Amino acid sequence: MESVQADAYLRRIGAERPALPTVEALRELQLRHLLTVPFENLSIHLGEEIVLEEKQLLDKVVGARRGGFCYELNGAFGALLAELGFEVELLAARVYGEGERLGIPFDHLALRVGTVDGGDWLVDVGFGANSHYPLAFGERGEQMDPAGTFRLVEAGADPAGVRGGAAGSGDLDVLRDGRSQYRLELRPRVLGDCASGAWWHSTSPVSHFTRSLVCSRVTDDGGRITLSGRKLTVTAPEGTKEGSDLATDEEVLEVYREQFGILLERVPVVGRAGS
Repeated sequence: MESVQADAYLRRIGAERPALPTVEALRELQLRHLLTVPFENLSIHLGEEIVLEEKQLLDKVVGARRGGFCYELNGAFGALLAELGFEVELLAARVYGEGERLGIPFDHLALRVGTVDGGDWLVDVGFGANSHYPLAFGERGEQMDPAGTFRLVEAGADPAGVRGGAAGSGDLDVLRDGRSQYRLELRPRVLGDCASGAWWHSTSPVSHFTRSLVCSRVTDDGGRITLSGRKLTVTAPEGTKEGSDLATDEEVLEVYREQFGILLERVPVVGRAGS
């Protein structure tokens, strides 16, 4: 990423270029990203190709002022952080589903970020309702965040009996309010490694991304606003939810435009990507 592209990205999220890559700068950048760039899977239902290459990601997130899912959002944000002087590693993860079952390999992408003041942080702007601020990578106790109480713990063996085990040699489980969110691998990856996961999530009939629509971001008060198809849900900071059903296409397009900054010519519909 070139400096001019980073400046455009910073304008996109309403942030100033930090003087130094410190933890305070990282906290501000992560929050600004969550407030302005939605987590969304609209491309899957609009027939748009998802390409995990830096130029295409910047064209989408910055140029088209869209959002994306984990590979796109953390891929783009990681490139920005690296240009700003942060040390960035891409880490693959597997998401916990029903019955504590782990998802496919390269199910998720997160970031390990080093700061000039000696910090080592887990950063994730692509996991829906996740922490608003970076989590201390080496901390194993509770970490308080506006989105909940988080912990990073050494993972035990997975259902196949592998991974986990001795401290420092296995994976990490990321927990939110006592519930396992995803299992993080510590081996650094490159964005292209996630192509198989992105393809599966955008094409498999059993992927929740192909079976539903979502567009969601953090709100200024620390809550969240989510549009799932025609269902609009506003979640207050304390967790209470208020939902409403949108009756017309015009209402849906207006919410995409006014609440998420996304301009669409038509309403995406599950199962009608090419129409």
